Amino acid sequence: MTIEEIKKRNNIISRSREINDIVDVIMQVAKSDITVLIFGESGVGKEVFAQAIHNESSRSDKPLINVNSGAIPEGILESELFGHKKGSFTGAIDHRKGYFEMADGGTLFLDEIAEMPLTTQVKLLRVIETRELTRVGDEKVTNINVRVIAATNKDLQREVNEKRFRQDLYYRLKVVTFHIPPLRDRKDDIELLADHFIKNYATENKLAPPMLTNDAIEILKSYHWPGNIRELKNTVETAIALNRTGVLGTDSFFSLSENNSKFDDNRNLPVYLRKTPEEADREILYRALFEIKKDLIDLKDLIIHQQREVVNSSMDKSQLNVMPLNEMEKEAIINALEQTRGSKRQAAKLLNISERTLYRKIKEYQI
Repeated sequence: MTIEEIKKRNNIISRSREINDIVDVIMQVAKSDITVLIFGESGVGKEVFAQAIHNESSRSDKPLINVNSGAIPEGILESELFGHKKGSFTGAIDHRKGYFEMADGGTLFLDEIAEMPLTTQVKLLRVIETRELTRVGDEKVTNINVRVIAATNKDLQREVNEKRFRQDLYYRLKVVTFHIPPLRDRKDDIELLADHFIKNYATENKLAPPMLTNDAIEILKSYHWPGNIRELKNTVETAIALNRTGVLGTDSFFSLSENNSKFDDNRNLPVYLRKTPEEADREILYRALFEIKKDLIDLKDLIIHQQREVVNSSMDKSQLNVMPLNEMEKEAIINALEQTRGSKRQAAKLLNISERTLYRKIKEYQI
């Protein structure tokens, strides 16, 4: 089955290379029971990819249970995950299965895993490793067969360093990891997603789908989308609900234009008008990330320019020596790793390849 077929079957709306690389990884790991850790900002669709892994696995005929670890109060989280025995605490009027038992034979998707309390993390690690659990207030051990997929919008390594997340659980979860890029880094997907949301909303509400003008598309593409795909969906659906003409033009997304105008492109920091402290901090972060990306692009261009100068200066005018492609590729990888001080993620960005491809090349060339 091809990448495009997998995307269509799992409702993954994208044409970007980064998403294709993720789908490629899904095709490789779905059939196994290996633990997967998904990174990505809020609203990028982490649950869609968790669903795709489950759908393409041998467990697809069993349940996929979604659990938002940050939405369950700490006092009842263990009971929700592992179940409880009747009378084990006030309000426990009956025996109850937890999410792990509900997902037996299938997949458990633990979203916002970084929000889980440390005490619960200890028990979670034990259940993952032993495939055994004990309900709250019970002594009986229950065997379970569950595949775990976890997701977070936080830097778990930083959480480990700050003693907010257990290192042993982090290493157990990150057997296979991938990062879903934010929508602002996937501009080509915005029109595709907007059209998808328009058609879905029109179908669900038995309406004629409105036309999206080119000017409106440009506004959507120029907006920074802090809420990612979730925000785009809500924005499009709101515009349709308020529309009376059957055409979604610039007026339909005027609020986005206003938000974009609050940024001064000639400065390193955003200009914020009547913003809350949280909004101001978020925009400063987005601007900083934008500047980092710009610096990486400039660094990549500088490396390419320097390489061309070296080649031109060393070239014999009377005889052109051609370096084999594999040697050029190996040299480019070594240079990128040196420039990024060994960071494979940044090196992959410089080389304009996926991190998975970079690891394969490093192994192939024994770098």
